[in-house]
Amino acid sequence: MTVHFKKAAIVGIGLIGSSLARMLKEYNVADCISACARSEKSRKTVLELNIADAVFEKPQEAVHDADIVFVCTPVGSIPAVIKEFMPFLKTKAIISDVGSVKAEIIKKVFPELREDVFFVPAHPVAGTEKSGPENGFSELFQGRWCILTPTPQTDRTALSVVRAVWETAGMKVDEMTAKRHDTAMALMSHLPHLIAYTIVGTAADLETETRQDIIKYAAGGFRDFTRIAGSDPVMWRDIFLNNTEAVLDGLQRFCEDLTVLQKAIRQKDAATLQNWFERTRRIRNEVVEARQDQPENEKLLLKNKG
Repeated sequence: MTVHFKKAAIVGIGLIGSSLARMLKEYNVADCISACARSEKSRKTVLELNIADAVFEKPQEAVHDADIVFVCTPVGSIPAVIKEFMPFLKTKAIISDVGSVKAEIIKKVFPELREDVFFVPAHPVAGTEKSGPENGFSELFQGRWCILTPTPQTDRTALSVVRAVWETAGMKVDEMTAKRHDTAMALMSHLPHLIAYTIVGTAADLETETRQDIIKYAAGGFRDFTRIAGSDPVMWRDIFLNNTEAVLDGLQRFCEDLTVLQKAIRQKDAATLQNWFERTRRIRNEVVEARQDQPENEKLLLKNKG
C-alpha cells in the first residue's frame, strides 16, 4: 500500500521524530511536514537542518489541517499532548504515537478521542542513546520492527495507513495486544536499561580511585552499560512510571535468578554456572540468527555525522 499526505505533523521532534520527518521528506510521503518542539533551541535546529517545512511551539498550531499526526514525545506526556491538540484536528485525521509503552497510553487516550478522528497505537523499535533533532537520520528504522497494538475500536483503514508509513521507512511491521507488547518490552528493553542504570550508578558511588580506574579502563560489558545508561533520562523515567507492572514482574524474576547465581558463585558450583551460561549463550545465538544484532543504525549514524 502506498500512502501520501498533503500534510503530516510531528509533535515532539527528538531522535525519533526528526528521523521520521527526514524519512517522510526523503520518500516524498507528505507535501508538507510541520513539527512541534517546546524548546526554542530545538525549533531553531529543525529549521536550520531543514527537517520540517514549519515548526511551532504549540501542538495545536502544528496539527492544524494535518492528515496524520505522529506524537513522538516522552511516554508520560503523550495522552496530555493528544488531549491538548484534539479540538484542532481536521475530520478523519489519523493520530499515531511511537511510545514504547502501550497499555497505559491506550487506556488514557481512547476516552479522549473524538468520534471523527482515529488513533493507531504504534511502537517503532529503533533508536540510539542519542537524543535531539540534530541526531536523527532517515535510515534509523531500516530493517527494524514496528509493533502496532490496535484495539477492537481501532479503525482498520487508519491501521493500514500507519502500517504503510512504517513499511515505507523500511520497517518490518507486526501486530499484537498492548499487554503482550508491554511484557515483551519490559524484558527486552526496559529491564536491561534499568540494570544498566543501576550498574553505572553503583560504579559512580565507589571510592574515587576505584571509580577512576573503571572509567579509565572501561571496556567490554561496562562500556556497553554506559552507552545504554547514556539514554534520555526523561524518556526512561516515563517508561518506568508507565510500564510499572510488567517491569516489576520482570525485575522480580531477575532478582530470583540473580540469587541462584549468587549462591552458585559462593558455593563454587561450577556445573550450575556453566549450564546457565551455555543456556544463555544459545539465546544469544538465536538473536544473531534472527538478524537482530545488526549494527546498521550505528554505522549509518556515524556515516551521517561524518
